[in-house]
Amino acid sequence: MPLYGGIEAGGTKFVCAVGTGPQDIRAEVRFPTTTPQETLQRAVDFFRAQEALLGEPLTAVGVASFGPVDLIPDSPTYGFITSTPKPGWRNVDVVGLLRYALGIPVGFDTDVNGAALAEGLWGAAQGLDTFIYLTIGTGIGGGGMVGGNLIHGLLHPEMGHLRIPHDRERDPFEGCCPYHGDCLEGLASGPALEARWGVRAEHLPPDHPAWDLEAEYLALALHNLVCVLSPQRVILGGGVMKQEHLFPRIRTRLRSLLNGYIPVPALLTQEIETYVVPPALGDRAGVLGALALAMRVPTG
Repeated sequence: MPLYGGIEAGGTKFVCAVGTGPQDIRAEVRFPTTTPQETLQRAVDFFRAQEALLGEPLTAVGVASFGPVDLIPDSPTYGFITSTPKPGWRNVDVVGLLRYALGIPVGFDTDVNGAALAEGLWGAAQGLDTFIYLTIGTGIGGGGMVGGNLIHGLLHPEMGHLRIPHDRERDPFEGCCPYHGDCLEGLASGPALEARWGVRAEHLPPDHPAWDLEAEYLALALHNLVCVLSPQRVILGGGVMKQEHLFPRIRTRLRSLLNGYIPVPALLTQEIETYVVPPALGDRAGVLGALALAMRVPTG
């Protein structure tokens, strides 16, 4: 079987792996995201070292990247990270640099589309062709599949920047998104929780009022996404969703918001417990998604 490389390119850290899937990871490394030149060079050095150690060349490398990114194949900036607020990373040609350094094809997509692809192949969305994956952490991002294809379009989904109702009497917090203030990410991301309550999310007790508010915002977003995309399943990952008590709150509120309008058992009954779910691949969804992207690259 051909050997692949994967890069989960995050704004905080890079995760690189060599293998063919969840049961065959030959090597893996993590390191901080610093400057583009230093960080991408560390990835290249890792892959070259593994090729030498394993005595086998990589067929392709996949990159599941933080964004925004340019995914339009005939665009002059295809494979670039574009308008990111990450210092130093705006307009970086990730695909071009890796392709030049490694001399092999490079698959490229968003980190959340990559994670969705992995969950579809090996995780919580196996057997489904239309589903969404949201990550709620340092930021909020969303991706997924519709009709068996990763969601693209003008660019790629930006589900984290949905506008949702903001009751300023209940929540006077202005929001922390540098672009939109009180969009979903500005109200419900990890930094928003910390800015609003003065403590990191993982230190808030389960009975803190933060969590009912968080569930409200996430359920409002899911209401919109369910109505627009009609996903067969919703997968919620990221650091904030490690608070497992959030899942029943979100499910209950989502069912209440939909109010029986979509007449399917998954949204009307206790089946909703299998409709809004955590990622089966856990924290490995991103890097496994990068491997899956590499497997989809034409190599002929």
